[in-house]
Amino acid sequence: MYTMEDLKTNRDAQITVGSILFFVLAFPIYFGIAAGNADTDFAGAAGDYQVSGELTYVMLDSGTESIADGDTWSMTYNTDAVNNADELNIVGVRISMSYGEDETSSNCAGGDGADTITGTASHLTFNASGDGQNNGGSGAHDVSAIWYNESMIGANVSGLSLNEIKEQIDSMGAGLGDHTVSISVDAETGAQNPPVFCQRSDGGETVDYTVEMIVLDYTIEAAQGSSED
Repeated sequence: MYTMEDLKTNRDAQITVGSILFFVLAFPIYFGIAAGNADTDFAGAAGDYQVSGELTYVMLDSGTESIADGDTWSMTYNTDAVNNADELNIVGVRISMSYGEDETSSNCAGGDGADTITGTASHLTFNASGDGQNNGGSGAHDVSAIWYNESMIGANVSGLSLNEIKEQIDSMGAGLGDHTVSISVDAETGAQNPPVFCQRSDGGETVDYTVEMIVLDYTIEAAQGSSED
């Protein structure tokens, strides 16, 4: 054991203590760098991976709109209105619609005409549209615009690195911003039967809607038996 006086005057003591301090400080730094490089190498190495994920839905809005025949209702929502949106992996926007039949008739035989309700969802360059019909009664459908590779979820992925897989299922903030939805109606009346006596009218439809962000939580693990185990 060296004393303070030894450290002041004894060169051998100074060298010994200096060497000990060097290794005490150098080893943690070295192993930290090595571990970081190992993680980077693993993330960049192609291999066999098991990808798992779960979708959840975050409400943006819901309501009811009376939409006239030939008209379109549209609304834009921004993720600024959602708490901690920047912490979510937002991978899509969905609009769900349900509708009945507003057609009126008197002295008519046969059923009401089927109306077509078209929903559209979009974000940046991603968009999707889908039609539904009430078939003279009621109907429902939903439309989702997505910006992730849904085929990877629940699958074994080979030949790609962890980083390359992430690029296809993690929006990395690209889901933030404006999300736009619209609903249009093309109303049809049933047959004028019997002629003259039958009177029909259908000026549009009342549509119930829900708008949601689609959020993906995922995990990526080395597949069993792969070299990354």
